[in-house]
Order: sequence, then C-alpha cells, then structure tokens
Amino acid sequence: MAVLSGLQATLTLPGIAGIVLTVGMAVDANVLIFERIREELAADKNPIIAIDMGYSRALNTIFDANVTTLLAAIILFQLGSGPIRGFAVTLAIGIVTSVFTAFVLTRLFVALWLRRQGKPEALPI
Repeated sequence: MAVLSGLQATLTLPGIAGIVLTVGMAVDANVLIFERIREELAADKNPIIAIDMGYSRALNTIFDANVTTLLAAIILFQLGSGPIRGFAVTLAIGIVTSVFTAFVLTRLFVALWLRRQGKPEALPI
C-alpha cells in the first residue's frame, strides 16, 4: 500500500484483485517454508538446523513461482491497457514485497524468537 501511495496510483477493482492474488501468494510462501521446517523436524534434525534448512529448501520453489508470476505481470503490463495495467502493477509490486517479507522479515522474526528462547528442544509448529 505504501508503494502504491508513493506512486500515486489509483486503486481500482483490478488493482484490488492484484492485491488479493499477492496476499494468497504470500500466504503460500509462508506455508511452504513452515512445511519444509516440519519435514526437517520429522527427520529428527535440531530445531535450529531445521529452520535453516527449511528456509533454504523452500527458497527455490518460492522463487520459481514468484518469478513466473512476475514475468506474467510484466507481459500483462506491456500488452495490456487501463485496468489490465493496474492489475499488473499491483501484482508486480506485491510479488516483490512478498518475496522480500517471506525471506527477510519472517526469517528475522524467527531468528529473534530463537535468540529469546535460547536453544529450544522443540518447535511449536
């Protein structure tokens, strides 16, 4: 929303659809990360190692899915007009910010939680 406000973009119904699609993809990224962490925990890995491996193994899958969607948004922006461009802009901005938050902010929050917990024996996921 801050980026759209900075661009002085008008939010239309296709723009809202782009935001909704972005939220869905952001949720999917976080689900993939935590499922990978669960898989590592099921393989009897240390919780800290499981978190690190979960993030690194989910990176390729999430990156591929988001790059594909970003390319589709770029093509829509180039070929479309009016509302289609608005959808493409909100989708592209959302994809970039969601990849950033999925890998930088959530990992930062998990690292801060781990630092506060010390060395946990188990993870509550």
